[in-house]
Amino acid sequence: MAEPEPDQALSARKLVLETAKFNVITAHSAREALDLCEKFPGVDGLIVHGNLPGDCAKIVASFKHGNRDKPAILLTPSASISCDGVDHSVSSHSPEDLVHLLRKLFGDPRSIDGR
Repeated sequence: MAEPEPDQALSARKLVLETAKFNVITAHSAREALDLCEKFPGVDGLIVHGNLPGDCAKIVASFKHGNRDKPAILLTPSASISCDGVDHSVSSHSPEDLVHLLRKLFGDPRSIDGR
């Protein structure tokens, strides 16, 4: 997940996803996101926030270069923000919609570990 640096120590979005049992690797800049795409080529998908400083399309293109079949999701605080190359867009104000989309794409991790 690539999103702006949170005001608090941890992102509320990251906590919501981890509570839903998804593993999250977080970047707080475009450069860090690009580095993480190289460092962790086996991730299942990319989530990028529309307000992340830097070039969203460059991050998505870098991710998609080695992961054409894996989804790129844009979190957008308004309908006017877009990013070339993403497969899905979700409101950044609706964490439950993001969790629902991730469960649709990857299954429910809670059922994988037997809980």
